[in-house]
Amino acid sequence: MANDSSNGAGPSLTILAQYMKDLSFEVPGAPRSLQSRDRAPDISINVNVNANPLSETDFDVVLSLNAEAKDGDKVVFNCELVYGGVFRITGFPQEHMLPILFIECPRILFPFTRQIIADATRNGGFPPLMIDPIDFAQMFTQRMAAEQNRPTTN
Repeated sequence: MANDSSNGAGPSLTILAQYMKDLSFEVPGAPRSLQSRDRAPDISINVNVNANPLSETDFDVVLSLNAEAKDGDKVVFNCELVYGGVFRITGFPQEHMLPILFIECPRILFPFTRQIIADATRNGGFPPLMIDPIDFAQMFTQRMAAEQNRPTTN
């Protein structure tokens, strides 16, 4: 049985647009940093998700990734990406909205951000950086716990 959500019959999550808001790739030590090395650089990856309402049903979800490779204290490369999607979300109970915005929407955006980072590092003269899948559910749980433990100010 098909679920036709256009008549309001059921919940719907639709991608209206995807976009790259910002991409920065830096190789401060080039061309010297492109030479072969004895060991692989240490790579740290930071991920952040934000969501903002655009209307009652439309939301802008932004996935920010920063991948930094270091050899000792020297930066080999630094890649920053801010990638967004506009999602139309209808028919879901209110208690499902935060998990949809902070788990499902970034899960949809992630493969695109992963490819952009891989292409940027490859085009920068390095092996493509293939970021491991991210557990957005765990990130959401940690974020909610941090929000609950934050002291309130009056």
